[in-house]
Amino acid sequence: MHLPRRTLLAATATAATLPATATAAPTAPARRTETGFERLRATGYAQLSGERTGIVTNPTGVTRDAHHIVDVMHADDRVDLVAVFGPEHGFRGTAQAGGSEGRHDDPATGLPVYDTYLKSGQPLADVFTDSGVDTVVFDIQDVGARFYTYIWTLYDCMEAARLAGKRFLVLDRPNPVTGRAALGPVLHPEFATFVGREPIAQAHGMTVAELARLFNAEFLAAPVELETVLMSGWRRADWYDASGLPWVPASPNMPTPETALVYSGTCLFEGTNLSEGRGTTRPFELLGAEGVDGRWAEAVNALGLPGVRFREAYFTPSFSKFQGRTVGGVQIHVADRDAFDPVRTGIALLVTARKVWSGFGWRADHWIDKLTGSTWVRTAIDKGAGADEVVAGWQEELAAFRRVRREYLLYR
Repeated sequence: MHLPRRTLLAATATAATLPATATAAPTAPARRTETGFERLRATGYAQLSGERTGIVTNPTGVTRDAHHIVDVMHADDRVDLVAVFGPEHGFRGTAQAGGSEGRHDDPATGLPVYDTYLKSGQPLADVFTDSGVDTVVFDIQDVGARFYTYIWTLYDCMEAARLAGKRFLVLDRPNPVTGRAALGPVLHPEFATFVGREPIAQAHGMTVAELARLFNAEFLAAPVELETVLMSGWRRADWYDASGLPWVPASPNMPTPETALVYSGTCLFEGTNLSEGRGTTRPFELLGAEGVDGRWAEAVNALGLPGVRFREAYFTPSFSKFQGRTVGGVQIHVADRDAFDPVRTGIALLVTARKVWSGFGWRADHWIDKLTGSTWVRTAIDKGAGADEVVAGWQEELAAFRRVRREYLLYR
């Protein structure tokens, strides 16, 4: 059943439950996962035949043997690659958070690289028109969280391609934290920003090809001419290590799949005056501030959250919040990733931090509301709500999103 956009938040359904807990230990891949790019190349780029092609990608667009797909395509006479479009952090990944590489020619290939960051609508459509491409290809590794901006680069590029009259082809890659379930609050439209354009869950549990289908049917002003190349050998319960694919940091502060595992919960600390671990070797796994001590780890451990423990930790960020200053806090240790709920854990950490540290505060611009998608989390915690009460407050809207999401899932 198709639910139009206006009924998304009003729809109701029984919330799906996570699969039974399994061992957290990484295992050797039991089967080969082929990305959308690998499957496209195996056809001789049949879907790009006769098309002047541009590709939206970044350092994560690599082959199984860790060659960048732009270099591979540029060297292959079977595809006419004429442009590259770089997102936040840039095509080659030289820029930090909130930055990009600008318009330039790629030194390795000589291809023109156009900057998409913070562009949308007609201005981005004009970039596609000026590039002279017929088809825009998207191939970027996502990490499964609503506020990770690459999925909104996908959204903006789809809309711009529609305005420019271009075909749009999405090459799929794994959701590194599985595609088992959607978790967390759903964005309310009045809080739409580049860290959340449309009402999806905080941890969406989808691949980029699935998201593209959802965006096209539910949210774009009109559909773009969309095609997808799916993976083979990937299942919804697979963690990234099951794919056998190389991990490339999806952004400067996403160094490992373990970072992605906690990110959809602990990125919420961007909306507070505590460090979210930027400037350390364990961003989003280390959290803290000056004046925080071992009481925080004790408080959150006392909640008995499934699959995770917390260690009293001290660290000195090399940049970002508390640069060059020693702070106290916690390190997150996930013991059973199948039992671990990153969003509930993030809320529990916020609740306990506020209780044990008198200096706790939200960012003055209420960035937390943009990250969570409404005022609910902030106001509930300020009123003294516990983690379970906060989580209960979004279950109806999450159930509605899960019902819509099911229509667009492409893998078992």
